[in-house]
Amino acid sequence: MVTAVFWFRRDLRLFDHRALSHAASVSDQLAGVFIVEPRRFAMAGPARRPFLLDCIEELHHDLDGRLTVEVGDPAVVLGALARSVGAVKIFATGEVSPAGARRDAQVSEVLRESGIELVFVDSPYLNTPGRVRSGSDQPYKVFTPYWKAASLFGTEPPTEKVAKQWSASQRTFDRPALEKLEEIVDRRISAVGASAPTQLLRGGERRAQERLATFGDLVDRYDEERNFPGKDSTSRLSADLHFGTLHPRTIVHKIGTHTPGRAAFIRQLYWREFYADVAHFNPHTLWEDLNPNFIETDDGEVAEARFVAWARGETGYSLVDAGMRQLLAEGYMHNRVRMLTASFLVKDLHLPWQWGAKWFLHRLIDGDSANNSHGWQWTAGVGTDASPYNRIFNPELQAERFDADQTYVTKWLGDQSTQPTIFSATQEARAPITPLVDHAAERLEALRRLGVAKGHAQ
Repeated sequence: MVTAVFWFRRDLRLFDHRALSHAASVSDQLAGVFIVEPRRFAMAGPARRPFLLDCIEELHHDLDGRLTVEVGDPAVVLGALARSVGAVKIFATGEVSPAGARRDAQVSEVLRESGIELVFVDSPYLNTPGRVRSGSDQPYKVFTPYWKAASLFGTEPPTEKVAKQWSASQRTFDRPALEKLEEIVDRRISAVGASAPTQLLRGGERRAQERLATFGDLVDRYDEERNFPGKDSTSRLSADLHFGTLHPRTIVHKIGTHTPGRAAFIRQLYWREFYADVAHFNPHTLWEDLNPNFIETDDGEVAEARFVAWARGETGYSLVDAGMRQLLAEGYMHNRVRMLTASFLVKDLHLPWQWGAKWFLHRLIDGDSANNSHGWQWTAGVGTDASPYNRIFNPELQAERFDADQTYVTKWLGDQSTQPTIFSATQEARAPITPLVDHAAERLEALRRLGVAKGHAQ
């Protein structure tokens, strides 16, 4: 009997799983494993960790309790597991993040020395980063040309759910033990003093499929309503995409592009593809500017205090504060509000985009390094945006335009008795907060700084 090992990573599902299908086609039996890498898990935030554990728990159940769940170094765990089941091949979905790619290269080398081959199939994307090139064989630097070129590749249909004989687990899933593993947060994040989210989305392939089915009934309104945070018009599938309980192929196949709303939604999927592609060709840009403009930013005690007020949702601007409160409570924030809150941090408070990006990555349930960092750079004017200099979101006008009836603001800043406990200290009744800064004055200051930076860049 030929046994192979399958290493689950950001592909925690059984349906439409090309790597798993390939592994099943060349082996009689599979040994499934998920490896909790201590440092990676320690750096995941208080929303992503529970969601990930949900995903592992459901996958373990779907494999009849035969998923091996280990904590440790992947090279050590995989080598030991392969030897114990007599496997000479380990299969996995390809990892394309800069850190993941480095890790995989190191693991492959260690396993090769033991006569074990690590085989990568497919990726968590419609187009594996690096595939889409311009006519001159160069990577794209702007979204729209990338999207048009990537769309020409089309989308293959989903594969069927894998049914296979699985070998007994070497170490079973112990969720309480994993929940106790160390969490790493830096000084600035600790200063905010926020507790864990209380209204978390639950993870797992079954729930992901249910969310996709529900969104299928709403998506035709997506093009008209997606910018209004008070409306239930977005998919909430971003965490499912991040952890691979859904592949984007499945989503494209289910949603299609035959109405304006559906076409608009599928186009949004390609932003995730684009940012992964940019990070693939420019791995340093996860924390450094793609296009440095040398804009002056603030630091020191006042800057730190302003960051804390922003992160706690205490800026005095209702839509900004509502968004930050949603992030604290749910580990999620509506995309329109993400852009506004990011703009407020870098254009009104004049703080480094990296401060905000680290906070988002820590709190978001869908925290994805490429998506997160390049979204922040787009707002800060140092990324892929072709016209970055004068875009400064006005928080009051944004509230008037996209939350005119105050549905969203009321939900997150309304009656204190209905709000979740976010901070460890006893919450005081939420009274109106004096604006942290004067937006009109800070807009002029941001334009001044941008002008100076633009002059330096010329």
